[in-house]
Amino acid sequence: MAVQVSPTPNPLAMKFVVGSPVGGPTTVKPDSAPTEGYLANLVAIPGVASVFITANFVTVSKVASAEWEAILAQAVPILEREFGE
Repeated sequence: MAVQVSPTPNPLAMKFVVGSPVGGPTTVKPDSAPTEGYLANLVAIPGVASVFITANFVTVSKVASAEWEAILAQAVPILEREFGE
């Protein structure tokens, strides 16, 4: 399954449905030390404020000054590598 990206009611957050269990619920931030490699890669993206995982989706929140286009260009491939078929 391809990663499905959709906006949330919060303009600073985007939902990524990956189609398989992700664990959680857990929230990680750039200053935390996530054990999963994909979480470490997501919070390392410039402009990412936090990553929330639960059920079959990941929600990425950004800082106000960051652009979604730049974050999505990096986040989608990370999630597709981790959860893609």
